[in-house]
Amino acid sequence: MPTSASSTHRPEDLLSRLNSADADADAKLKALREVKNQIIGNRTKKLSYIKLGAVPAVVSLLATTPDDRSSVLVQSAAALGSFACGIEAGIQAVLRAGAFPNLLRLLSNPDGKVVDAGARSLRMIYQSKLAPKYDLLQEKNMEFLVSLLNSENENVTGLGASIILHSCETSAEQKALCDAGVLKKLICLLQGSLSQRDASLESIATVIKRSPEVVSKLVGPENGRALSAITELTKDRYPRTRLLACMCLIVVRNTSPGCLQDPEIRTKLIMILLELLDDPGQVGDEASFALSSLIAEKEDLQKLAFEANAIDKLCNHLRKGSLQAKRCQGILLAVADLCSKLESCRSRFLALQVMNFVIGALTHDSAEVRAAACICLKSVSRSVKNLSAGNFMNETIVIPLVQLLSDTSTSVQAHFETDRRWLKAGVWMSGSYWAEELRASHAVPESKISCNSIQKAFYVAALGAISNIVVDFTTRKSIFLQCGGVKQLVQLSKSMDPTIRLNSVWGLRNLMFLADNRFKEGIFSELTASLLSSLICDPEPSVQEQALGLVRNLVDGCINCVEYAFVEESIILQAVGKQLQSTLKAEVGIQGMYVLSNVATGNEFHKEAVMHQLFSHGGNDTQPVIINFLQSDDSRLRTAAVWTVLNLTFSGSIGAPDRFVKLRSAGIFSQIKNMVNDPCLDVKLRVRTVLGQTLEFW
Repeated sequence: MPTSASSTHRPEDLLSRLNSADADADAKLKALREVKNQIIGNRTKKLSYIKLGAVPAVVSLLATTPDDRSSVLVQSAAALGSFACGIEAGIQAVLRAGAFPNLLRLLSNPDGKVVDAGARSLRMIYQSKLAPKYDLLQEKNMEFLVSLLNSENENVTGLGASIILHSCETSAEQKALCDAGVLKKLICLLQGSLSQRDASLESIATVIKRSPEVVSKLVGPENGRALSAITELTKDRYPRTRLLACMCLIVVRNTSPGCLQDPEIRTKLIMILLELLDDPGQVGDEASFALSSLIAEKEDLQKLAFEANAIDKLCNHLRKGSLQAKRCQGILLAVADLCSKLESCRSRFLALQVMNFVIGALTHDSAEVRAAACICLKSVSRSVKNLSAGNFMNETIVIPLVQLLSDTSTSVQAHFETDRRWLKAGVWMSGSYWAEELRASHAVPESKISCNSIQKAFYVAALGAISNIVVDFTTRKSIFLQCGGVKQLVQLSKSMDPTIRLNSVWGLRNLMFLADNRFKEGIFSELTASLLSSLICDPEPSVQEQALGLVRNLVDGCINCVEYAFVEESIILQAVGKQLQSTLKAEVGIQGMYVLSNVATGNEFHKEAVMHQLFSHGGNDTQPVIINFLQSDDSRLRTAAVWTVLNLTFSGSIGAPDRFVKLRSAGIFSQIKNMVNDPCLDVKLRVRTVLGQTLEFW
């Protein structure tokens, strides 16, 4: 009975022919071509064939085929490239089966079609982070890379560019590439085909990122008009090329701020990126990330973007709704950067009434979008005017933010896969913490960036938004306590990660600001004195500062508030005194002295406890630490120290004369008298108040 045509195309039958020792070469070629045709663009088919063991069969055929059997070599390479395209399981299977060295062998084949097929397949592999890295400091690897870039085949030169993108991670490698003439060759390729131009622009960005030395060579006379050529490509007819040219110029600007000072060029970059936002494809998705990189932490560029109606254009895209996750993420990050410094941007954003879109993004399926929404809220909520009006402390914002603090979704790790080209080029650098976390990671090779660091960045993005919003000058802070927000912050303050501890304590500090007594009691019952004292003595000075700021806000107010410093045998006050004696950081001293100053507004017992902290930590011959603070170069620390003395010697206090005598004997008043003409007006006023109220004690 004859076999039907459909049965011969079954995956099992095709693989049987590929693996059969009896099948002739033509039969194997036909089976190979059929496998390739079935899996192209079909994820389900790819996974099915991978499970059946098709990849090792194709690699085996490639490895055993003579160099003169071009058709089989081309089809084998094409099939492996298709398996490697688009899915990590495919890349893993291709590399595990040993395809890489066999594909490299094809690059030296005398048949140009074979070379092209091998290069195409290898480029597919290099789209994945799993691709092998080349040690570019080894001479043989550098020679191989240069040979690729010198090829007449654009897929081979593209492969060279892909290897640079994937492997160049250190300044030593950047310098080695430059010394080997790679930068000069990449500049020459800007005059090549569309594919070569785009690949060269990406590679140039990678070679120069964060290396002023290499940037100087790019813009120097030895490379002719390279910068002008890149600038000219921002006018190219192809959107992708325009975007990559902008990206390259942004890296130049971020690496060497002295370059591209011409306001016309900077305005042009902003206008091009805003136009590219309208592109319906990948270019439109990525344009907002490039815009973020351009304006991040640069107030002058943010003003230019505002004048170019960037806020309006970004908000118009938000209004369209049904945005793809990456596009939504990028737009939110761009808005965050625009609103990070300028109140005019925040006011315009709020006036456009698109906050509902940001709030909706807090519950988006994508972890990246949720984080971007937090970052956007963090920037927008820096508006004191709107915070004082209570515009952010409501259930629709607070509840989803608190829920994000307990977000254990694997999407935080699995879905965060930023386009590696942008990350490696140093382009995605928004002023938000999420990007700051990745920016910090740039100090180490990209391969070291872990899922844990990304998860941390996610938490800190949410904490950053919360820290701003909970400042709220109104009496609606109870919303945060009722929805479990305090519990979450306290839990995160126990984290082993110092950045998460810092930001959670920062949130608690802001939550405590101007809180009423009942609310303070609710926070303190969750926080506990023992945890607070341990945070004051945290190994990280930045955590110490925020913990002391928290206590400063806690004990600010009536006598009952001051009493919090004395619970559990005064362990909080003792921790404050201990840190003041040992700290080398002015910010820690400032917050610690304000804690003592606030406690010193209490009754006689409270004031004497402060005196005890000032004098009990050193020997008889040890100068009180407050004298060092009064002599500090930091006017804020001098102010805090004088405030403490002022409250200790308040003339209406019974024990003030005795405390004055002790302070004078320790040399503190001699120092204060020397400060009557302090250059800081605030210090000068407080010093004169102290001297005036103690005049009767002399």
